[in-house]
Amino acid sequence: MRSRGLVVLAGMIALVLATGVGAARVVPRRGGPGPEKVAADYLAAWGTGSFTRMEKLVANAPANFASQHRSLSRGLLVTSIDLRPGRLTRTGPDHAQLDFMVSRELSGHGTWSFRSVLRLGKVDGRWRVLWSPATLYPGLKGMGSWRIRQIEVPALTLTDRDGRALPEGGSLEPYVGELAARLATGEEEPDAGEDEDDPTPWAIELQDGGGPVQRVKLFGGGKGRKIRTTVDRRVQAAAERAVQDAPGEAAIVALRPSTGEVLAVADGLGGRGAFLGLYAPGSTFKVVTAAALLGDGMSAEGKADCPATVVTAQRTIRNHDGKPVGQASLRDAFAQSCNTAFARLAVERLKADKLAASARDLGFGEPITPGVPASRGSFPEPDGGAELAEAAIGQGRVQASPLMMAVVAGAVADGTWRSPRMVEARLIRRAGDPIRPSHAVPDAAALRAMMRAVVTGGTAAGARLPPGMGGKTGTAEVGSGEPSHAWFIGYRGDLAFSVFVQGGGSGPKVAVPVAAAFLRRARQAR
Repeated sequence: MRSRGLVVLAGMIALVLATGVGAARVVPRRGGPGPEKVAADYLAAWGTGSFTRMEKLVANAPANFASQHRSLSRGLLVTSIDLRPGRLTRTGPDHAQLDFMVSRELSGHGTWSFRSVLRLGKVDGRWRVLWSPATLYPGLKGMGSWRIRQIEVPALTLTDRDGRALPEGGSLEPYVGELAARLATGEEEPDAGEDEDDPTPWAIELQDGGGPVQRVKLFGGGKGRKIRTTVDRRVQAAAERAVQDAPGEAAIVALRPSTGEVLAVADGLGGRGAFLGLYAPGSTFKVVTAAALLGDGMSAEGKADCPATVVTAQRTIRNHDGKPVGQASLRDAFAQSCNTAFARLAVERLKADKLAASARDLGFGEPITPGVPASRGSFPEPDGGAELAEAAIGQGRVQASPLMMAVVAGAVADGTWRSPRMVEARLIRRAGDPIRPSHAVPDAAALRAMMRAVVTGGTAAGARLPPGMGGKTGTAEVGSGEPSHAWFIGYRGDLAFSVFVQGGGSGPKVAVPVAAAFLRRARQAR
């Protein structure tokens, strides 16, 4: 594999990193070179295909490190690679990350480019690359099986909501490829001899470990009929940037509550995890529990005392930070994300059937059909009081995708639950997917007031979030000693969103700042 543009690569890396253009200034450090030098050396070695040099810079490189790179290059007929560094950001005293663009020339098929992140950390006192398969391709979890093949589909051109070209090189591409394939099933095949000048399209396909084959990029093909998606380029760009800067694998889904239109999908989870991944929603699920309590006649000012620990249904529940709030109203308990209050109220007042009904009302267990496959939220009816206590705080067997929780935020914001969609509803139906009818969300005004309290005086206060918004933080325990997932869902005007950072540790400390960065960029772009 030859290396295009590598003559200037090392100098360009040094220039970008040393001049501080979107990067940190190089400062010599004791105990070996700093992250800037390690990152530059790693990209330079990668550009020349020197896997041995790369491995020396990696902390605990896997045995199949080189074969994972070769699998991609051979499967996609890569003839050259170009690596262009962006800015290096210190994410802590012992951690940093470098954004970079990678472009590969594929024999006879053009260039495949996308953005990725190189993560670095101090190991035994020295800076090293913290490599994972996601360094090779965002969201990749294991040994990927890659191929490029011709596909027989009618030509379609998908555009953004304004009829302009969709952004390339970002995490939206797998969704666009899948959407185009599904919409094409309802299109008529061209007659023999028609569009002879249009080449047959090619697709990059990836099988991550033993998972399903996913289409991550389309090349060529005729332009065909134009179909507008609901994607807003400016919101998409803001979401992509925020996910790239997140301290870990993250996803943001943004939608328009008044219509259900999906405005942005930024996915660093891989495998279309923003739509298909299922994770414990943690305290973001308290929106569902609060809706059930309000529907049962409890007011936002009703008593919801919050001790540090409570035993209910023989299950010990603790607040995430281990601290009590004391005497509190339902609004206060919600704003401070009080596990003990919500678990006890669910067991002693709601019972399983009422919480399950609230979950169904907000979409759990029901199909959501945005135009590409999406997992429905999971709320198995609790078997006993202990499971009910866990379910009320988004733990136990409750699961949701980032898309699902964005839909929940949008339903509260607008007062109407709407099925999310990436194209017109008629096109989704024509592709064979049913769309659940819209319906009113009872007590939405009270829920909005409670979500605003989270931002003004609760767990999301002090994060420089824009005025006029509401939200709910979540820190979802995973178990087995793994770090908790970080969540934040919210809305502002006619924009609702979900932020998820896998293994992020803390919703207030990790997901909320990611959301603040996303909202700030989205506002600046308008």
